[in-house]
Amino acid sequence: MENLILSPQSQNVITDYINKSCLVPYEKHLLNEMLEAVEQNNQAKLDWFNSFGNDLRHMTMNVYAYRKGLEFGFTEIGFDKNGWFIQPKFLEREDIILGNPDRFSEHSILYLGRGQNPIWTYTLDYNYGMAGGGSRISVYDKQFNSRQEALTAGLNDLKAKMTAVIGHTDTTNFKQSVILLTLNAIKQAQINSVQLALF
Repeated sequence: MENLILSPQSQNVITDYINKSCLVPYEKHLLNEMLEAVEQNNQAKLDWFNSFGNDLRHMTMNVYAYRKGLEFGFTEIGFDKNGWFIQPKFLEREDIILGNPDRFSEHSILYLGRGQNPIWTYTLDYNYGMAGGGSRISVYDKQFNSRQEALTAGLNDLKAKMTAVIGHTDTTNFKQSVILLTLNAIKQAQINSVQLALF
């Protein structure tokens, strides 16, 4: 694909991309922002978009990642060898293991992190025995005003996931012993959290 450089003459390129693509709301919003800059002959704004990639897909995804990072106070702009925005590193990272830490499939992990500003977030890696899921912490996760809020939300989220599969008939993927062990670890973490909050 040929490199795209946005200019006041790029209206048809952007419009064609919108018409031929299945876009999520943020992409449509950013492409409309580009069209507005084209209509206003705002080359400075178009140059700013150009600095985020060589095609509309890179531009929209990278600008979105940058703006989500701003919500956590991250301002640095950098790209990897493929032209994708480099995810910022969260501060005060914590990995809280809940369950049996000696066996990979018998514990879940609650990840906590703080942005450059005082905004916190969490994400989960959850295991039911063999089944599970999760992700790494990122600027796309929910935002909280304190570590305590993020911790409470994360523990409640994991508790809801575990509680939903108590008594599941597929005991290979949803091992009840792992689920109950994790629920006990969550309960203890919640008690510890409340005790720490009292000091």
